[in-house]
Order: sequence, then C-alpha cells, then structure tokens
Amino acid sequence: MDSAIRKLMLELIETQSVLTLATLREDGWPQATTVAYANSGMTLFVATGADAQKVRNIRACDKVSVTVAPAVPEWQRLQGLSMAARAQVMESRTDIQQAARLLKKKFPPLAEFSDLERDSGWAFLRIVPKIVSVIDYTKGFGHTVLVKL
Repeated sequence: MDSAIRKLMLELIETQSVLTLATLREDGWPQATTVAYANSGMTLFVATGADAQKVRNIRACDKVSVTVAPAVPEWQRLQGLSMAARAQVMESRTDIQQAARLLKKKFPPLAEFSDLERDSGWAFLRIVPKIVSVIDYTKGFGHTVLVKL
C-alpha cells in the first residue's frame, strides 16, 4: 500500500469522531446508523445499546459498510473513506475494557459512566475494514483509490 494513501486513511480515521455504519436487517433492508467511534489503527470500536437494532443485525450478518468523512464547505475538498468491513459484538471482558478505554479517552464525558464496560446495557462493536475506497476530490472529481487490507 502506498504510504501517502495509508497516511490519509489513518488521518481521516483519527481526526473524525462519527461514522455511518450500514448493517443488513433481517427483513433484507439495509440500515444506516450514525455512531461515535474510537480506533486503534484501522480497527474501529463503537459502544451502543445492547438491544440496538444494529447489534441484532451484526449478530445475524457480520458484513457491514462504513463511511468516515469530515464535513467540508466545497465538494472539491472532499476526502473520505468507504469501507467494506466485518463487525462483531465483542464478548471478551479484556477486549471490551480496551474498547471502553479508547472510547473514554476520545470522549471524556463517557468517563462519567465509570462502569461503562461492566454495564449490561451496553454492547461494544469491533469493526475491521477489509476493503477501503479512499475518496480524494482534491486530486480531481471522483478520484478514488481502492485498497484491500
């Protein structure tokens, strides 16, 4: 992978805090949800309600689509990521604690939930990108690079 592309991918993931997560509902309809996230490299972590539709969707089908992009005033400055990924509802206490630490660091108000990782009302998702479309309109309208991880 080109080092400039890798740098842009990580920069976009690390500087943003919200992504769109698309899952597949049991009735066959896609469902897109906006969620806050933290990351460790290219791996993304989300905390959500344990009974959320997206949790049920991921348990039934782990294939998801994710977008990450900053809001920009002019389309010529658009840069973002569209990712085909695998998602899982985390079960390991150690993994959940790591995800909770990352989320609390990125979103300090979450620290008020001292037992975030112990509260059964939460579910933690790990999202691992497999194919990334890097969108960079600063290089021309529609410019994309496809990266397989």
